[in-house]
Amino acid sequence: MHADEAVHAEKFGALLEGRGYAYDPSEHHGPTLYYLALLPAWLRGESRYVEIDEVTLRSVSAALGVALVAAHLGARGVLGPQGALVAAILAAISPAMVFYSRYFIHETPLVFFSFGLLLAVCRYLRAPGAAPALLAGACAGLMVATMETASLALGCMLLGLAATPLADRAHAGSAPPIRRVALGQDVLLAVLAAVAVSAALFSSFLTHPQGIVDAVRAYGFYLDRAGTASGHIHPWSYYLRLLVFPADAAPFWTEGLIPILAVVGGAAGWVRKGVQAADSRALRFLCFYTLLMLVTYSAIPYKTPWCVLGFLHGMILLAGAGAAFLVRSLEGTAARALVAFLLVSAAADLGWQAFRGSFRLASDPRNPYVYAHTGTDVFEIVARLKDLARAHPDGSSMPVQVISPENLWPLPFYLRGMPRVAWWTGAPDSAPNAPVILLTPDMEPAVVRRLYDLPPAGERELYVSIFEQPVELRPQVELRGYATSRLWEDYRRLQAEPREPRPGRRE
Repeated sequence: MHADEAVHAEKFGALLEGRGYAYDPSEHHGPTLYYLALLPAWLRGESRYVEIDEVTLRSVSAALGVALVAAHLGARGVLGPQGALVAAILAAISPAMVFYSRYFIHETPLVFFSFGLLLAVCRYLRAPGAAPALLAGACAGLMVATMETASLALGCMLLGLAATPLADRAHAGSAPPIRRVALGQDVLLAVLAAVAVSAALFSSFLTHPQGIVDAVRAYGFYLDRAGTASGHIHPWSYYLRLLVFPADAAPFWTEGLIPILAVVGGAAGWVRKGVQAADSRALRFLCFYTLLMLVTYSAIPYKTPWCVLGFLHGMILLAGAGAAFLVRSLEGTAARALVAFLLVSAAADLGWQAFRGSFRLASDPRNPYVYAHTGTDVFEIVARLKDLARAHPDGSSMPVQVISPENLWPLPFYLRGMPRVAWWTGAPDSAPNAPVILLTPDMEPAVVRRLYDLPPAGERELYVSIFEQPVELRPQVELRGYATSRLWEDYRRLQAEPREPRPGRRE
């Protein structure tokens, strides 16, 4: 689990156990993700924090990722049947879309609801009515209640809608008639639906009204963070390089096919009679929207790789139309077959990258979408603590002391079944000594002083290392572990005892 996923898991655990949810305007984003996670937890019969696992949590993003692919069928009127099919395929095999659809974070839900809003608006423009207006408002409300960056997507949509009529003047008659002005009562319905949905979620369904006020206050916090110097400050070209040619990535890693086809799809919307099956006007709007999203996110100094999903999906929509336009515009069967072969080959490479990135390189720094991710050493750390607990008289209630000024998430998630783990940011002389101590190397001198310098002779207890080799929670975050010699001997004795074979299984 990534550290962010584990933090979200703890907040969800409080909601699952009936301790309520209170929106924090400075951290953790909106409540939608947590309320959605209730469904898989209930289906699996889980009612306590210690019972949930990665499957429960990540199934939310995974299900929405699959639903996002299927939702492209609703874009046939915008992209054309072939364009919608290609866009669905690209969404299904994009390494970034697949990788982050396996994270318990807010980005995949945000992209899903953003696409729902786009489809609802397009439906309204073709057939105005209360139903698509309400659907658009509900999707907008869910976006706002999912992440604060929803305001960026909504702003880019509005600017794109405003810019599209200006572009129509140069392309009069090139698109089917679409209603340009929404009815006042429909706009009101959409706004009311958005406010009702977001307010219900932020207020924890009216049990925490302060959440509505905090939802407004949050934009001040995030605006300040967007320009604050930190480890997440990257140059304007960060996202484009991440997609096209990421530095230090595994060989042949690129999603360059999608931006290239997106450029073709965007250009197709400006070519008279260039897209027979697609909606030229809608393509121009998508072109404005995607370009504005890319420029906005690139201009913000604070950058994290999962933010790429917002405008990447806009590129995918344009790329679907671009691929269909490219094949259709070529003359001759041989030329079309050659281009189709090249597109299929490039798509196969994307699919291979998606598989490799999500499984073989799931926590490997050579995967460009891995960002301060937990390493596999976490399993060794947790397994050793649980083995020591089995040798301790208190079992899983064995006292453990974790000492570090570092952020050690997701370790608290993995140790959630051990209730007597104490977390310390320093090692004061007056602190008690636990039978097992985990620490980062910078804390070792203070702990050694507490264990061996301060106690009088005859009252010092020997501690031994519990790891045979160095272990890291994530890159450059080493952990060291020590246990009392008495507990270590009990653990070694327990490990040496022959275990009875399980019934019905050969050993």
